[in-house]
Amino acid sequence: MNFVLAVVVMAGAWAAPAAVAQPVSAPPFAQHATSAKPPFSYEDCLKAAKKHGESARYGKWHCDQLVKKGWVRRPKR
Repeated sequence: MNFVLAVVVMAGAWAAPAAVAQPVSAPPFAQHATSAKPPFSYEDCLKAAKKHGESARYGKWHCDQLVKKGWVRRPKR
C-alpha cells in the first residue's frame, strides 16, 4: 500500500511543473469560433439540409439550432 501511495505522490510531483508550463492563451480554433460574424448563410444551411435528405420542416429546425449556436447567420426577413 505504501508503494501505491508513493507512486501517486511522485506522479503528482511530476505533473505539477507540466501543468504550470501550459500557455494561458486560447487555442486557435477557439478564436475562430468566436468571430463576430457566423461563416454560413441561412440559405446555404437549408440547401445543405435538403442535399442531405432532411425534410423541409426538419431542415428549418436544424438550421434554427445552428443559428442559436452561432454557426449560421440569421435569415433575412
